[in-house]
Amino acid sequence: MEYYGGIDAGSTYIKTAIVDNNGGIQGHKVVPTGINCRTTAREVFGQLLDELGILASNVSSVISTGYGRRLIDIASEDVTEIKAHAAGGIRTAPQGRKVGTIIDIGGQDSKVIIIDEEGETKNFVMNDKCAAGTGRFLEVLSRVLEVSVEDLGPLSLQAQTPCQINSLCAVFAESEVISLLARGKDRANIIAGIHRSLAKRVSGMARRAGLEGDVLITGGGALNPGLVAAFEDELMMDIHVAQNPQLNGAIGAAFLGRNSNGQER
Repeated sequence: MEYYGGIDAGSTYIKTAIVDNNGGIQGHKVVPTGINCRTTAREVFGQLLDELGILASNVSSVISTGYGRRLIDIASEDVTEIKAHAAGGIRTAPQGRKVGTIIDIGGQDSKVIIIDEEGETKNFVMNDKCAAGTGRFLEVLSRVLEVSVEDLGPLSLQAQTPCQINSLCAVFAESEVISLLARGKDRANIIAGIHRSLAKRVSGMARRAGLEGDVLITGGGALNPGLVAAFEDELMMDIHVAQNPQLNGAIGAAFLGRNSNGQER
């Protein structure tokens, strides 16, 4: 059996995945990036091989992607996040969904990718100049609210009257949230307003890219049910959450390695 590895070196987390030559996902692992993504990637990929009982000599290729993709010295090749997420999207979508649009909410950037039936990129729009519209936006505001990032989604679903967050800049939005707290506004309503603000910004990107087919959300943001609901309200359509959404890029990178080694899609 031959195996193919994918490493998504993000600014916050290192994601790894291994697929076999039959297209089966053998395993995956996610750890914080730490101060040295090269070392972290090497260690976590080795740990994943050990856990799966796979010898490094049986891994035909390791493809890296993400923010630190060029720093991963155990990779045989690196590919852009757009290409990796497009390849992963058609394989991590819920069964029966014909994904045409991928919305990825990462820690440092957000992106909208329009793909064809083969997972090839037709168009994309990316936000990497400002924290607003990214996972970092939620992290910053969660600290102000004294709520863990994991609790933001469930809390926002309890909102009765979501607050209006007018600032698209993370710095100004932070001041706005502090002001709302000082006025005694309920935290659930504030969080729901934050999700709406983020969803509105990224949905604008999606419309510019040209929405097509079923919409799949990936990245750490996809683990937040309140944010998913905000996207559904903003786009007025169902939003489908990828299986293992944080791993979409790593899985896509692994499949790209498999494809380049002569395996069928």
